[in-house]
Amino acid sequence: MRSVVYPGTFDPITNGHTDLVARAAQLCDRVVVAVARDTGKSTTFDTDERVALAREVCGSLGNVEVVPFSGLLVEFARNMQVHVIMRGLRAVSDFEYEFQLAGMNRRMAPDIETLFLTPAEQYAYISSSLVTQIARLGGDVSAFVPPAVHAALRNRFG
Repeated sequence: MRSVVYPGTFDPITNGHTDLVARAAQLCDRVVVAVARDTGKSTTFDTDERVALAREVCGSLGNVEVVPFSGLLVEFARNMQVHVIMRGLRAVSDFEYEFQLAGMNRRMAPDIETLFLTPAEQYAYISSSLVTQIARLGGDVSAFVPPAVHAALRNRFG
């Protein structure tokens, strides 16, 4: 069975994230969307809300499961019996950070590989932090997030 873990804060999950999840679901038998509890930053939605939104958005994909995690990603992957970590690359600016993460993960867990996917062109500029900032300032983010996330952001920011 080919399994992949796609970790992230998903605060909130965007159309770029869901594009990558859907594409991974076509390539792999099992996709674990791992919602990070330990984000190192303040989040708009708590872990339970982020997990619930991701489950709602990815629910139609039968081979995708959404679970929260804390601690080291490589330990979580091992516990889930997954040997591939998937990361999204939107732009060249993402590459340096992602390259460092992949190197550290490889050093800690040589048995776990990192796979990079790029989102479809129309989603390459979308980031959760930009979406949240626009929503907080009263802008329309409906083109950037699934309807359930749009509704949650409207409820959060009025």
